[in-house]
Amino acid sequence: MPHLIKKMGDLGLMGLVAPEEYGGTGMDYLAYAIAMEEISRGCATAGVIMSVNNSLYFGPLLGFANEKQKEQWIVPFTTGERVGCFALSEPGNGSDAGAASTVAKAIGDTYVLNGTKAWITNGYESEATIVFATTDKAKKHRGISAFAVPKPTKGLSLGKREDKLGIRASSTCNLIFEDCEIPAENIVGAPGMGFKIAMMTLDGGRIGIAGQALGIAQAAIDCAIDYASKRIAFSAPILKMQSIQQKLADMELRTESARLLTHKAAALKDEGKAFSKHAAMAKLAASEAATFCAHQCIQILGGMGYVSDMPAERFYRDARITEIYEGTSEIQRLVIAGSLIKEYQVL
Repeated sequence: MPHLIKKMGDLGLMGLVAPEEYGGTGMDYLAYAIAMEEISRGCATAGVIMSVNNSLYFGPLLGFANEKQKEQWIVPFTTGERVGCFALSEPGNGSDAGAASTVAKAIGDTYVLNGTKAWITNGYESEATIVFATTDKAKKHRGISAFAVPKPTKGLSLGKREDKLGIRASSTCNLIFEDCEIPAENIVGAPGMGFKIAMMTLDGGRIGIAGQALGIAQAAIDCAIDYASKRIAFSAPILKMQSIQQKLADMELRTESARLLTHKAAALKDEGKAFSKHAAMAKLAASEAATFCAHQCIQILGGMGYVSDMPAERFYRDARITEIYEGTSEIQRLVIAGSLIKEYQVL
């Protein structure tokens, strides 16, 4: 996988959303969404590594870091030789991102971090992370701050590499902070802005994951059509059967609908307009389309869909996580409903 990451870096994909002055490609989010789909169409693991680096790692830095921090934490991470990660979730908080039990205590010109971050994609490969920790418990979610932390660093250790259902070539682990000292200058944005930074970052990240899910869905359609055109039953390719055609029609409908939502969310972000609701709709629609298409692909392939000789079972495994990370499908529905209620001002 490292050589593939480097190859994506050579193509400009690992720094796709970073401006050229920081070593990036300087493309917009629509280009990013399309690139995410095409990479994930071939390998969803490569897609998520690309997504985390562009959306979750670069996102907070591009939006809130000062110039010195951008030079230090963005420029070396655009080539694919280094990747970053994003540390928000914890073992006990799940979707409650405001309940950060990891604490950062100011001591002189340093902060001392203690706590555990969970489900960190790129945990083993990354050389830096954006960490969210509580700096003022009394203020609850308004007392969370964001920090750039190098890896390795004293006081930071990695938990076991999780054995996952899908996207298995990317590492997922805990980041464990035990009296981890970092310079106060590593704080990203102002103290107490962490929750706002995290939520804004996840909005953009959902466009990336929607792109990843679209790639999986499209790969499932490709696989199903290829197999159905070659599999002969009752003296004809099964592609001619109406039952197969109906499955393919439903797969295409869901995928293309999700693709249009994803492109609209990306376009809204590029135009500087509110896009949270559309990002949530895109991520929800695309992730559910990926799961549906992978399921139908296996059904069309029959027994061949269930064995690892064919890629259909991998699509099924890879698709499942897209409904969970960067906000579960349930959270997306809450975001959509909350935005809708606000638009109508009925509560």
